[in-house]
Parts: sequence; C-alpha cells; structure tokens
Amino acid sequence: MVPHTPGSLHLLDDDYLGQAAHMLSKVGTWNFDIFLFDRLTNGNSLVTLMCHLFNVYGLIHHFELDMVKLHRFLGMVQEDYHSQNPYHNAVHAADVTQAMYCYLKEPKSSGCVLGLMAAAAHDVDHPGVNQPFLIKTRHHLASLYQNTSVLESHHWRSTVGMLRESGLLSHLPADMSQDIEQQLGSLILATDISRQNEFLSTFREHLDNQDLDLQLTSHRHFILQIALKCADVCNPCRVWELSKQWSERVCEEFYRQGDLEKKFDLEISPLCDQQADSVPAIQIGFISYIVEPLFEEWHRFTESSLLSQTMMGHLHRNKARWSRLRYARTHSDSHSHAEEPEPEEAEGEGGGREDGEDIP
Repeated sequence: MVPHTPGSLHLLDDDYLGQAAHMLSKVGTWNFDIFLFDRLTNGNSLVTLMCHLFNVYGLIHHFELDMVKLHRFLGMVQEDYHSQNPYHNAVHAADVTQAMYCYLKEPKSSGCVLGLMAAAAHDVDHPGVNQPFLIKTRHHLASLYQNTSVLESHHWRSTVGMLRESGLLSHLPADMSQDIEQQLGSLILATDISRQNEFLSTFREHLDNQDLDLQLTSHRHFILQIALKCADVCNPCRVWELSKQWSERVCEEFYRQGDLEKKFDLEISPLCDQQADSVPAIQIGFISYIVEPLFEEWHRFTESSLLSQTMMGHLHRNKARWSRLRYARTHSDSHSHAEEPEPEEAEGEGGGREDGEDIP
C-alpha cells in the first residue's frame, strides 16, 4: 500500500502545538527527534504518531476501522508502557515505530499495518528488567512462558488482549483477525535478542544465495521481521545527539537492575554493574556484536539505499566516538579523573548533526 498525502491533522486534538504538526510533516526523515516530539505532544508521542501514520497509509479507510476503537486501542498500548523505565517506555516504542515507517518506505519493504502495530506494541508492559532476572527471581511470567522468550511472549499476549478489549478488529472475519494476531506474535517474538544469530544467519544465507522472492508471503513476512529487529536496535544509527541519549537511558535501566540484584543478594547480571560496566564499553560491545552485523546485511538488502548509507555513517562515527570516550575514561581513572568531555570537543571528523545527509 502506497502512502498518500498526509492531511491527518484532523485526527489530533485541536489544541496540540503547531510545532508537532510541523514535525509530523517530516516524520519520514531519519533525524526525527522523538524526544522533542514527545514533549510537544505532552507525552502522547506514540498515539499521535500512530494516528498520523495510519492516516498516511489510508489504513483507517482500507480496514474500515472505527476511530473511537482505534484511539482506545492506541491509548491502552501507550498507557501499558511503564513511564518510569528509563529506556523501555512509550517513547522507545514511538521511536521504533518512526524507524519502521522509514524502513517501510524503502522500495523492497511492505506490510505497513502489521509493521506499525508490531513496532508500537513490541515492548508493551516491559518491567524494566531482562529475562534472566525474571527467571532467577522466579517471576510468574517466567513460569508462564517456560523461560523461553518470556518478555516477548508477554508483549504479544498483552497486545492481543488489548486488541480484543478495544474491539478494534471485531468487525473483521474471525480468521482474518486471528491471522493478524498470529502475525503480530511472529513479529514481536522476532525481537528476542537471544534469537539474533538465528535470524541473522538466515538473512545472510538468503542474500548470499540471492533467493529472496518478495512475491512470496513468507519472504515478505521475514523481511518485516528483520525490519522490526533493525528498528528495535537502531539507536546507534541515529545522529549522536539522539543516539547518546538512548545509550545513557538503556544503561541506566541496566544499572537499576544491577542495584536490585545487589539488594536481593543475587549475582549481578552482565552489563548491569555500574562500577564495572561503563556506558562507552557497553555501547561498543552492543554495536560490534549486535548492531553492525545486522545493519551490514540490511545495507546489502537495500542495495545501499541513501537511508542505509546515512545509518551506516552514523553507526561508524558513533562507535568511534564511544571508543574515544572509553579511552578518555580509562586514562582519567589513572590521572585523578581528568575531564572526560575532551573527546567530544575533538569532533571535527564527523560527530556533528549533518542534517543534510539525514534526509533520504
């Protein structure tokens, strides 16, 4: 389905700020500042963004959606995120949704309604701790989902519950609504980071063999899974000013888990010890082992699209910047805490916004 001209502002409250409307007109640009958008919408970035994108794609008309039910569903999703989580909150969901929209605009991508809904709900009701923590504390979700894709299963089942409670799809044939629920599950479950190698090796194999056939429903769905995985971990591919905020937020969430583990006299999980695991070190590892391998294959798949080139440029610059910060931190520790910001000022070689290249 091809997006038509926006004109969706009538879906939003009359009193919302004009600046938010201006931002929505540029929602398909990669330097979109979701933090600013969330402030301008008074903490309603996810609902506002989803209403706009549903209208951009003509999904309300195409699926004959009831506007009251749509608002009810989106409101439930947004409310079910934990605002006290530094990272896994509704702003992260909105950020992933905006990234997914950018990926859906790429020539080879399709599946807008499923892609947007999965992106919006992929971390709903996230408790702010990871699966190993839930398992070792014998949390009821761990036993419910038998220690396998615990969080992702919960995000999916919660989404299905809200879909049914809101009645958003109640006018559709039962087999169609069930199919949508199952496909949403398949997409959300694909974001389980423990399945990263499984998806990456399959993706790489398809690209090596040049056997992706986007006429096949199964292949289109697989690409949608990959697109959601990319959107979920795309923070290091954003401009530094945005990327750094996300990095600090996710590490703050890790450290909070580490503090909880200390409090309950549990072994501190990897990356969760603030004394041992610095933000630069965590980010360099994340980029090297998770983000770079995935986006290198996405770059191949998109045949080096302008957006992909932009993302890879930011990714490499951000990794280099974290490396300099880690170096500065290491040396400051041995030189009575010399000032750490120095490397940030030596950024002439490519850490600036470079807005021009951010608009694919």
